[in-house]
Amino acid sequence: MHREIKLDLGSLRELYKSRAATPADVVAAVYDRLAAQPLAPVWISVAPREKALSRARKLERNPVGPVLPLYGIPFAINDNIDLAGLPTTAACPAYAYPPARSATVVQSLVDAGAIPVGKTNMDQFATGLAGTRSPHGACSSVFDAAYISGGSSSGSAVAVASGLVSFALGTDTAGSGRVPAAFNGLVGLKPTRGALSAHGVVPGCRTLDCISIFSLTCDDAHTVWTAARGFDADDGFSRAPRPGDESAPWLAGAFSFGVPPPSQLEFFGDDAAAALYAQAVERMEALGGRKIEIDFSTFRAAGDLLSSGPWVAERYAAIRQFMELHACGMDPVVRGIIEGARRYSAVDAFTAEYQLRDLRRAAETQWESMDVLLLPTTGTIYTHEAVAAAPVPLDINLGYYTRFVNLLDLAAVAVPAGVRANGLPFGVSLIAPAFSEEALLSLADRFHRAQTPVPGDLLDLTACPPGCIALAVAGAHLSGQPLNHELTDRRAQLVRSCRTAPGYRLYALEGAQLPKPALVRDRHFDGRGIEVEVWVMPEDEFGSFAAGVSAPLGIGNAVLDDGSTVKSFICEPCAIAGATEITQFGGWRHYLSQALATR
Repeated sequence: MHREIKLDLGSLRELYKSRAATPADVVAAVYDRLAAQPLAPVWISVAPREKALSRARKLERNPVGPVLPLYGIPFAINDNIDLAGLPTTAACPAYAYPPARSATVVQSLVDAGAIPVGKTNMDQFATGLAGTRSPHGACSSVFDAAYISGGSSSGSAVAVASGLVSFALGTDTAGSGRVPAAFNGLVGLKPTRGALSAHGVVPGCRTLDCISIFSLTCDDAHTVWTAARGFDADDGFSRAPRPGDESAPWLAGAFSFGVPPPSQLEFFGDDAAAALYAQAVERMEALGGRKIEIDFSTFRAAGDLLSSGPWVAERYAAIRQFMELHACGMDPVVRGIIEGARRYSAVDAFTAEYQLRDLRRAAETQWESMDVLLLPTTGTIYTHEAVAAAPVPLDINLGYYTRFVNLLDLAAVAVPAGVRANGLPFGVSLIAPAFSEEALLSLADRFHRAQTPVPGDLLDLTACPPGCIALAVAGAHLSGQPLNHELTDRRAQLVRSCRTAPGYRLYALEGAQLPKPALVRDRHFDGRGIEVEVWVMPEDEFGSFAAGVSAPLGIGNAVLDDGSTVKSFICEPCAIAGATEITQFGGWRHYLSQALATR
């Protein structure tokens, strides 16, 4: 087995499909790589080689194993997330405990065919964005050892970027699933709070914590997220999307993206980062986006509440008993930050919550003008030396564009956005309201591929975006026709113009106040299809639309010329008896133009 094996999911699937390698071969190659370098500072503990090989061989013997979405995929786990068989330490040896079972998300991934390799290094108790606060040493960016890896999920990011695993789990309270992605040239998915179960995770700020995903591509992150997501009754903060929560009709056409005005951008003297961000904005415009300047001060004010407000008390609540007995065993910077919780009162907590509610309302107003927020993931990157000299102020700088996201209940995807002249990477984050993960990953994948070759297939969800229903219209709801507003008023987006499959007839209904056609399928007719437009509508808007359809029309299904099936108008057979067939015109618009011409 070649040690140069590529670990992105697409490459591994091809290896397994062609039988050029087995999961056991890949696991053996991964452990050979691990043996060729020191475990620290990337790893805190590693599963025994034979145990991982045993998992791989069991998968190979499973007759349905190859159809599992993560069949034979090696992955790493941040050491504040439970994996049965290895201690959970949160990078604090005195805190270590043996978990009775794996975290819900870890077990879901194992059930999907993934193979856990080990537990990775992190900022102790997930407190920090630099990746330097660990007794196991500080990880470095894979691009330059003089620079930090970003944290708190430092080891997880470096394990993926170093080619040791295909993907890794981290956590993200203030940016820990995005900053390390930016500093190591990765995709970092920070899902909606509660979309991935946090049962079996050592809390940082429990009301804000998210499990995050590091991967090489957006498509890989989507596959992992799909396998891991789901409501968990064991997690009091677990959430499932309601109808319409995931809807992103904007993905199918023109979209607007928000950017801060120049006066609210901060790059901390990093001119190269500023230039790369400007290029990222241009790239997003080239993808069809319309740039909208927004007031970023609202978002920054929310982030400031996290860095200087009473949420630090949640960190204290999470480890209070341990801290009161073993504070001397903690990293001094981490201990100092968490001990600061004692200066806040319940009154302070409620006051901050009131401020946050006001900021959320102000942010909602901003979202009325944009679909996506495009920001630098960080304004700059620091050396280990600089962070050691000013650990807290520089850590605060790193969260300038990330801290507000969980407080405002948003989802985010960090994606590479170029390389500075000195070889260091730069990244941006795409941010949108809760449960927008799929849409963000799809747009981020287009953005990623527009600048560099990316392995695997494009994550193209534009044919029917998440949370939407595709509807074919053939008459009064067409663009420019009298009832088209019934679609646009419900945020529907035109996807394409096409034809139905052969076998459809078109009739002009008699007696209707507004001229309307009827699309009817005739299995004995071999026509060339009828011209239609396909629109996508948020699923929570579709019910009111369907309820407004009056007899003799209704909603059913239509087959298009590409073989796909979408919702469409259907007609009661009794109405066809007195109708005029207009199939020969090929579509409603052509019929109307001919009818007007003969008047």
